[in-house]
Amino acid sequence: MISAEFVEFRSLHPGSLLNIETKNRQYHIECLGGVAIRISGHPEYRPTPVPGTLQGAADKHGFTEPGLIGKGKYLQFLLDDHRPVTLRGLCISA
Repeated sequence: MISAEFVEFRSLHPGSLLNIETKNRQYHIECLGGVAIRISGHPEYRPTPVPGTLQGAADKHGFTEPGLIGKGKYLQFLLDDHRPVTLRGLCISA
């Protein structure tokens, strides 16, 4: 398993898998190509993979870097129901 500080999401091949560890949970993201994803990991809201769109990584001031996932940054994505979700990634591995 490879750990990283930042991942340029658009450079990943479809089918690539990422594990994002937050303070309370571990999420699994499957890259579908471009910014399309499937995400799972929350036992109540996302126990099985659900489709979404990665928006990018934001710092604590809200500045978003599109297409990026970063350690210590707030991962922003939209689920297929267009509900925005934010996770703070503490560890990223592939």
